[in-house]
Amino acid sequence: MKSPLAASIALSALIIVGATGCAGITPQATTIDYSASDGANVPKSGPIEVRNAFFVADESGTTGNLVAGLVNTTSDSATIHITVGDGPAQSVRVAGQKSVSLGGDDAQPLTFEGLDTKAGETVDVYFQSGDAEGIKYAIPVLDGTLPYYSTLVPTAPPSPTPTTTPVAPAVEPTPTASETPVG
Repeated sequence: MKSPLAASIALSALIIVGATGCAGITPQATTIDYSASDGANVPKSGPIEVRNAFFVADESGTTGNLVAGLVNTTSDSATIHITVGDGPAQSVRVAGQKSVSLGGDDAQPLTFEGLDTKAGETVDVYFQSGDAEGIKYAIPVLDGTLPYYSTLVPTAPPSPTPTTTPVAPAVEPTPTASETPVG
């Protein structure tokens, strides 16, 4: 009699351990760090951290507005240099213990030319601040399809409107009555 009871208890224990054992060895998704937004958090390299960085590109994919948060975690002012491809670096100075927003609705746009990409792709961007070597990181590219990004799409600078100075109309000489003898 004891043998079926012992077998049943042993089988129940195996089922419980088998059913719950996976949770003990499987990594939990809630413990994995990730950017919970559209942008990317660049791994720290230097005194300035780059958070939630992404590009909003124009329709052709050649010009992009970099949207990001820059956070200086030190007490001293620091400069971050941002380079896309072979283009020139753009620099932003951030005061100590302060943050700067780039490219958002209330921030000055930081545009880059020559992206040669389209929405849904990534662009390799090199970030360097302080004495650190810097880091190259893949930054996502979005477009203005979503209404809250439509105002962030870079626009071409307005073409200069030709200005014309009003010219006075040419004065045509009025013919005068010729003096002919009447008579």
